[in-house]
Amino acid sequence: MNVAVLGAGSWGTALAILLARNGHDVTLYGRDDEDMRSIGSLRENIGYLPGFVLPQSVTCVSDGESLGEPDLWIVAVPSPGVRLVSNLINGENPLVVVASKGLETGTSLTLHRVVGEVVPHARIGALSGPNLAVEIVRGIPTAAVCAFADPADAERVRGAFMCRTFRVYVSDDIIGVELAGALKNDLSIAAGLSDGLGFGDNTKGARLARGLHEMASLGLAMGARIDTFLGVAGVGDLFATAASTLSRNYRVGRALGSGASLSQAIKHA
Repeated sequence: MNVAVLGAGSWGTALAILLARNGHDVTLYGRDDEDMRSIGSLRENIGYLPGFVLPQSVTCVSDGESLGEPDLWIVAVPSPGVRLVSNLINGENPLVVVASKGLETGTSLTLHRVVGEVVPHARIGALSGPNLAVEIVRGIPTAAVCAFADPADAERVRGAFMCRTFRVYVSDDIIGVELAGALKNDLSIAAGLSDGLGFGDNTKGARLARGLHEMASLGLAMGARIDTFLGVAGVGDLFATAASTLSRNYRVGRALGSGASLSQAIKHA
C-alpha cells in the first residue's frame, strides 16, 4: 500500500518505520521543512526517535510538498493539531486511521469526529492500544485495536499493520477505543504523581482501578461498550502508560509529585 503518515514526532515516526518494514511505501509528513530535510537526509529522527533507521521506502515531506493520493492516511499528531492536519487529506472517500489520542480542546470532540468535520466524505476509524513508540521500533511484541464502522475497512487497516510483533484486533466500537486512549492519559499522570509523592503500589493500584471504572462509566454513557475498556485498548493501554517510565504522561506526573512545577515537568519529561 501507499501510506501517508501525518505527524513526524516519535509516534508518527514509529508507525512509518513499522509500516515500511511491513513492505509499504510510506510518506512521512511534518510541518517543519528543515526538520524533514534532516530526517530524510540522515534517515533518522534525531529529535524524537533517535537510534532507529528509516527504511528507504519512507519519503519525508513538509508543507508545500506533494503527499500524492495514498491508499491509507494515518493521523499521528498531538490532539490539538488534528483539525489542522486533516486539511491535507485528499482523495475520493479516503481511508483514514486516527492514531492520535485525546480530545479536541474547546469542543471535547473525539478525534475521529474532528477529522469527520474536516473531511466529511472520508471513511474514518481509530487505532489504539499499549503502543509505546520506542518499544514498537525495537520489535518488542504488542497489540492494538483498529475500530471502523465498516468491517472491511477495519480488516484492510489490520492487514497494513499486522506483523510478527504487532498484533491488531478489529472492532466497530470507535467511540470506546478513542475514549479509552484519551482518558487513560489523566490516569497515567495520576499514577506518576502517586509515585512521585512516595506512595506505594497499593495506592497506585487503587487509583487506577477506580479510574478505570470512571472511564468505563463515561464510555457507556456515550455509547461505547464495556468490553473495549476491559481489553487491549482499555486496560492494556492504561497499564502500559501508567506503569512505564517510557510514558511521557507518567513522567510528567512523577515530576509533579517530586516537587517540579508544571512547566518544569512538561519541559523535562
